[in-house]
Amino acid sequence: MSRVPSLSSPFLLGFDQLERVLDRVTKAADGYPPYNIERIAGENGAPDRLRITLAVAGFTREQLDVTVEESQLTIRGRQQDDGEGRTFIHRGIAARQFQRVFVLADGMEVMGADLKNGLLSIDLARPEPERIVRRIDIAAHD
Repeated sequence: MSRVPSLSSPFLLGFDQLERVLDRVTKAADGYPPYNIERIAGENGAPDRLRITLAVAGFTREQLDVTVEESQLTIRGRQQDDGEGRTFIHRGIAARQFQRVFVLADGMEVMGADLKNGLLSIDLARPEPERIVRRIDIAAHD
């Protein structure tokens, strides 16, 4: 059975890449670590920013990795199990790894990342694009 694309309108040309991105995003359903996304109003005419905040309690700065490749923001956390030589009566805090991926729209820039009180905040901005109007000449075949 062939798959019918969800963006199959004849007016949406060249959106195959977008459809693949949407498929990839919907498959990433792991809920760890929890996160917030908030809009922060720009000041003095600056454009609005977005802030992604992840709850990464127990991770140090060295155990976290934030990368941008093409249009994908990836946050990874790697903890080593330091339980050797220790006797736990109850162990509810597991050393675990995670990877959280966000797909960025064209033009989105990562402004920076900050780790404070177990919260990793990543600020994003999209500079206003320059509006370009280009006239297309029509060729005459007489």
